[in-house]
Amino acid sequence: MELEYTLERKLTGGIRLLANKTQSTATGIRRGFVPRQVVLALKQHRGSPAVPVVAVGDEVRKGQLVAAPGSPPSAAVHASTSGRVRAIEERTVPGGKGLERSLCVVVEADGLDQPADLAPPGWPATREERLRVLRDGGLAGLGGAVFPTADKLAVSGECKALIVNGAECEPYISCDDMLMREAAPEIVAGALAMADLLGAPLCIMAVERDKPRAIEALAAAARAVGDPRLRLAEVRTVYPAGGERQLIELLTGEEVPSGGYPIDIGYVCQNVGTAYALARWLDAGEPLIARVVTVTGKGVRQPQNVLAPLGTPFAELVALCGGYTDDVARLVVGGSMMGYAVPDDDLPVTKAVNCIFAAGADEVRADEDEWPCIRCGDCASACPAGLLPQELLSAAEAHDMEDLDALGLFDCIECGCCDVVCPSQIRLTERFRVAKREYALHEERERFAAETEARVKRREQRRADAERREAEIRQALKEAVRHDPESGRKAIEEAVRRARERREQGREPD
Repeated sequence: MELEYTLERKLTGGIRLLANKTQSTATGIRRGFVPRQVVLALKQHRGSPAVPVVAVGDEVRKGQLVAAPGSPPSAAVHASTSGRVRAIEERTVPGGKGLERSLCVVVEADGLDQPADLAPPGWPATREERLRVLRDGGLAGLGGAVFPTADKLAVSGECKALIVNGAECEPYISCDDMLMREAAPEIVAGALAMADLLGAPLCIMAVERDKPRAIEALAAAARAVGDPRLRLAEVRTVYPAGGERQLIELLTGEEVPSGGYPIDIGYVCQNVGTAYALARWLDAGEPLIARVVTVTGKGVRQPQNVLAPLGTPFAELVALCGGYTDDVARLVVGGSMMGYAVPDDDLPVTKAVNCIFAAGADEVRADEDEWPCIRCGDCASACPAGLLPQELLSAAEAHDMEDLDALGLFDCIECGCCDVVCPSQIRLTERFRVAKREYALHEERERFAAETEARVKRREQRRADAERREAEIRQALKEAVRHDPESGRKAIEEAVRRARERREQGREPD
């Protein structure tokens, strides 16, 4: 069986970083943890929130449906342990890009972790039924974007290849690496199920070269299956090779068009964690109720990977890993490059949380000073999206929305490469995040202005139409009076009566 997928391409931009992953990979994935309480966000994915189907006081079991999929794109939410629903309320939860508000089902665990009586849903013959199975299982992308898997796979157009992303390039995060080492057969099975749905003739599993044990495990699992669609690609260890667009470029030499999607050029990407979750759902009847989370950094005593039930409070995971050290300086969701700081550990694990990074004092930037841009161009050389960050910075500081659009602001993947190489220590990525928010507000204002202008024009048109009709009626009445004075007089009295009624009712003339 031919398994190796040959790579001869170089990633645009990118940088080499210290991986800082060995701290959390010394031991296997810790399993069997049962939290005291879970907070199940009904919007753990991009799109529409799930709709609750339980009430306060209800007893629930592990795997039981607590919220059905909303309007697409959406996915179901299930209880991650057994217990009683104590509240259904809005809370702050971690999302893919930052903290957000979501309605949550709060379950007080009974400690028994009793499973619901669930049977594997099987893999139906029709495409629509398969997409329904994905939604019912709560499947969402576990690589960070958390887009509902059913909606991502419900693509139109030919799929040349499914790319299974195991190129975990973000420093400190090792959850995918450990999952590939320990659950390669399930990942391969889930990947082939997605390839079947897409009708993809090729399924490429991409892994960075600094993960030899993961590569060996996936290769063994693929050979055991013997499916001719499977290929294994060893990707250069360069950040951010694991970005969806960057990985496609690296594997195929093709670029996803600006503002477009991978399927526009015939490719679909899914994370290895998503493939594993699909296999567990199809084979064991276990919906997406837990995910592997890396708990790491010098601020935690025992860095490791934990199979965490969704909704587990951060504080309980940190305590499970030995608690905080005296050196903890910041708590970050995600890795050191694309993660975001959170104010406290009273937050629940969601499908978007792949890492809890308790950073030590020397793992975060302490120097707040910035200097003027010296136009060295290092940021442009490092940018994996091929942008000109120095020009984007000028446009952002000038609030020039037209230039920001022309320079490709929304092609920025916020990877942070430009921040790392900038000799002036300018926080470019944060400037671009702010610029995106400003651009969205600008577009909202433009939309509001256009709608207001359209309403004014419609009102002016109605007024003009009313005046025209009034003039036509006057002319018609004059003609009626001239030809038949008595009938004309009655018509005038009737018109006056109707006009008086409209005024009393506060209506404009029709």
